[in-house]
Amino acid sequence: MQIATKEHDRTFVLAITGSIDSLSADELTQRFAESIEQGNVRLVADFTLVNYTSSAGLRSLLGTVKRCRQAGGDLRVAAVQPQVARVLEVAGFTSILQIFPDVQRAVQSYAEAA
Repeated sequence: MQIATKEHDRTFVLAITGSIDSLSADELTQRFAESIEQGNVRLVADFTLVNYTSSAGLRSLLGTVKRCRQAGGDLRVAAVQPQVARVLEVAGFTSILQIFPDVQRAVQSYAEAA
């Protein structure tokens, strides 16, 4: 798994590449936590190149969305591939996370909510 970060309109985007599993979820959680600690509580997880997530990846997302919301922000997920979308749906995460078709719409959603 690789993670690249960018900032768009005071929203921090983490572009994730590869699989999120028990071996990589801790790194993802740590990167999310570092962003929040730096005051970046408006996060977008770009899942364009994520081909798999395990329950460890789901825990990372859940913990991050809770921390962001407690700090007055949110975690939004963008460009989820069909096989990962199914995992999110079956696990009930589609009612917890806001999921957008692409990064641009996820970033825009913060401006619309303000």
